[in-house]
Amino acid sequence: MRSWNAFTAVEATVRAMVADPRWPGLPVPDRAQVIAARALVTPEGDRWLFGAHARWYLHDPADGRWHLSPPPRDARTRDARHPAAVLPVRVIPRGPDFAAEPGSTQAFVGPDVPAGLTDQIRRLLRAEERRSERDYPLSAFDAIFARDVPSTVAAIWGTIMWCAYAPAFDGNERLITAFGEYLRRPLPGDEWVRWLPAPPLLDLVTLVSERLRAGHSRAALRLAATMADTAQILLSDARFRPRALALLTMVEPTLRQPHLDDRAALRDDHSVRQAWLDRLPERLGRAALVETDPETHFRHTVYDLLEALDFTTEPSRAAAAFLADLSDSRGLLPGYLDHRLRRAYEELARAGLTSTSAAETTQPEGFPTQAPLPYPWRSGPPETGAYAAVPRTGAHAIPETGAYALPETGAYALPETGAHAIPETGSHALPGTGAHAIPETGAHALPGTGTHGAQGAPGFGVPRAAEAEQPVREGLRASEAERPVRQGLRASGSGVEPPDRAAAAAVLGAAYAVGLAWGRVTGARVPERGFAGAAALVHRLIAERDDLPF
Repeated sequence: MRSWNAFTAVEATVRAMVADPRWPGLPVPDRAQVIAARALVTPEGDRWLFGAHARWYLHDPADGRWHLSPPPRDARTRDARHPAAVLPVRVIPRGPDFAAEPGSTQAFVGPDVPAGLTDQIRRLLRAEERRSERDYPLSAFDAIFARDVPSTVAAIWGTIMWCAYAPAFDGNERLITAFGEYLRRPLPGDEWVRWLPAPPLLDLVTLVSERLRAGHSRAALRLAATMADTAQILLSDARFRPRALALLTMVEPTLRQPHLDDRAALRDDHSVRQAWLDRLPERLGRAALVETDPETHFRHTVYDLLEALDFTTEPSRAAAAFLADLSDSRGLLPGYLDHRLRRAYEELARAGLTSTSAAETTQPEGFPTQAPLPYPWRSGPPETGAYAAVPRTGAHAIPETGAYALPETGAYALPETGAHAIPETGSHALPGTGAHAIPETGAHALPGTGTHGAQGAPGFGVPRAAEAEQPVREGLRASEAERPVRQGLRASGSGVEPPDRAAAAAVLGAAYAVGLAWGRVTGARVPERGFAGAAALVHRLIAERDDLPF
């Protein structure tokens, strides 16, 4: 029997048994016996079980552990009963865990957020921005937003970022440019991709609990309702849906019982966070593993990465190339990997190709310096024609000019002013524009356009003229300009060439999610310009637009 038939047949059989209402009531030893009886073994001697969370587990012969790992569907197999007594409880399906929403691993680069979803978020944002900042002072998100931004705006942002599986966004995505005027500082990344951090649930909880402690229960209720409204909108996109459903489930009880969290809030924010998590049914537990069990969450993201790389001839070797980007100064990473993936990773480690994201300069000897090519169509969002810029002033950058972004600088070339590209660097000169700074705001006027850009938000505005000219004088820094080419070399060397845009977006999202999950486990730094392997896929995606002009 071909392996895809064997694995698929076992999977179908186990799903049918677990769906039986009597399954949760069976004693654990009986459930273990049923699962163990359906183990499979490949010619290499690898043993596989279809178990908890409706996922496959691979037995490690070295230490007897079972690792989350998708099976090789193109290998021949045979039945291999496994002693039920040695199965750990964590791999035995409980029942509700099989009902988890699978979602999507795609990042928000390539396939855009649906226009309908974006429009609903923008309408919600405009309604909530009118709230008084005195009623909704910022707390957890005050490093991101300007001081006079109401917490209702921060609640919308935090909900979007917490619910996103992999919050890597096209720099031109209307969903994030809507927040440009509220930002205190630049978003991580560049004009191509914004590699955004995923906030912990505690940040959202803090917005509500600090209002409760201050005695402003109506304000706390409004913030919780804003999170619920945002999550409800996000349900329409599979990249948000699993966590959006989990957040709705946690927040909605407080809307029905406004004083439900009062006592917990008097203790501390962590007590409120735990109260929210306690409301989650088991069927939604996997969506919140990032909060409840970061190590298991990391293992699930590695599983997702391997599944996203299923189009390659050797998914383990391809996945190892992405894992090699993670900082691992304590040598902990191999212990989280199955033996096949661990061998591939250790090959890269012996070659000195691991922990690359921790390096300050990463250009290998013998490779020429080269910057990513500019894309002249990178204008602002089509409906607005601009990137939002100067916080809370309504100023914006270069509407209806055909302007496009300059790599690494946040500047924009103006085709009708004689702007031109500088060969070999990807930078652009802006001769004859006479751009000048506006005192005290950091914004910059562009004569003849009547518009302004903000120094503080690269990718959302136009920097000082001196900054715009810097790439012409000095060229881009090698550690930044060379990175996409260096990354692409290693990614392509691992056989990672996605067959289409959907597959590339899935790999990019899964790889970025792995990096974020590893950061939650170890505290490792998440690079502002993305992890090497994921960033190498960007130029495979940005060459195609979802909003081509007609």
